[in-house]
Amino acid sequence: MSTPPKQTLVVIGGGAAGLFCAVNAARLAPSLQVILLERSNKLLAKVKVSGGGRCNVTHACFDRAQFPSYYPRGSAFVKRYQHHFFTQDTIDWFAARQVILKTENDGRMFPVTDNSQTIIDALLQEAATHRVQIRMQAGVIQLVPGVGQFEILLQKEEKVIAQYCCIACGGSSQRTAFDWLSALGHTLVDPLPSLFTFNAPADPIVSLQGVSVQTVSVKISGTKFMQTGPCLITHWGLSGPAVLKLSAYAARELAQRNYSFGIQINWLAGEGHTASTLATLFADQRLSHPAQKVSNGKLPSIPQRLWDFFLGQAGIAAERRWADLSRREENQLIRLLTDMPMRIEGKTTFKEEFVTAGGVALAEIDPATMMSKKIPRLYFAGEIMDVDGITGGFNFQHAWSSGMLAARSIALLQ
Repeated sequence: MSTPPKQTLVVIGGGAAGLFCAVNAARLAPSLQVILLERSNKLLAKVKVSGGGRCNVTHACFDRAQFPSYYPRGSAFVKRYQHHFFTQDTIDWFAARQVILKTENDGRMFPVTDNSQTIIDALLQEAATHRVQIRMQAGVIQLVPGVGQFEILLQKEEKVIAQYCCIACGGSSQRTAFDWLSALGHTLVDPLPSLFTFNAPADPIVSLQGVSVQTVSVKISGTKFMQTGPCLITHWGLSGPAVLKLSAYAARELAQRNYSFGIQINWLAGEGHTASTLATLFADQRLSHPAQKVSNGKLPSIPQRLWDFFLGQAGIAAERRWADLSRREENQLIRLLTDMPMRIEGKTTFKEEFVTAGGVALAEIDPATMMSKKIPRLYFAGEIMDVDGITGGFNFQHAWSSGMLAARSIALLQ
């Protein structure tokens, strides 16, 4: 009796989603030949740099009702697939390979080693154990579906034949990078940046670079987009979780504005203050401590450097006492603290953690299997789909989930 020819899966992309799909497909279907194609000379580049080189593997959210809300694009899609491979499944998968994750106060999860190389080593060890063939500098220029197979053309006029294909090549800021996908008949939602910091180079507040406030609310003027959380003043503008989350949810709106827009900041969101409550507090301060210098009466959540900056912007002299504070000065200080306007002109990618909104339209992908609804045996995983989360951990969880579902689906067909 003759042995049937070995079937081949080609995974396009050597990032988190691609490696996870490849190693799990090879593990679940030992008879399957798995080839991973990476166009650059680096594997798992984002895993390496994410979380400041520690890799925020996932996020400690175990509430299935709440989890999809952390994806500005693709929440309904995530809701449909999350019960197949969720946060705890990711934790357990790595734990089974002696990689233990820890949870930080903000919910981010890192390997206990605090080193992204731990995650990279685990994935590469799996690839070696299950004989995944990894080919570097193997960029794909064309994917040709045929009867029961795909013909994959590479940059150096090489050709690979496969019965299954998973596209996990990540996002790109250039629409033309997806031309070869459009040629397959799939709809591509225009890619654009998500997770970026706000540039305000002309604002005097940038002189306070390094100053942070734990709980700030930031609102995009004229919209309903608002986020609350830590905020960091940088030498180019504003960063921190509140800004990054806001950039994710408002990514398309801000792109339409060409990243030129106004924001309003309540620096006292953590203390629950509004203009009216702050006016009451200042009135009490004037009665209780009339001789105290305003410069010595900062609020608990505001660093002294920032308080002094606000006093200067409001025209309040360093020696001014609460009893001598004019109504105009007080009103100006209240506005700066609870409704400070700032003009944003441009964006900066957050460190090296480039994330894109956009990609293959989700209506054309089966969320239970990650298979294309247009082309049988063609699968997608990771950022190539129009799914993006508000932090790196949610984006990685999408990579692990979609990569695993594609791998399981392919393995079941063996």
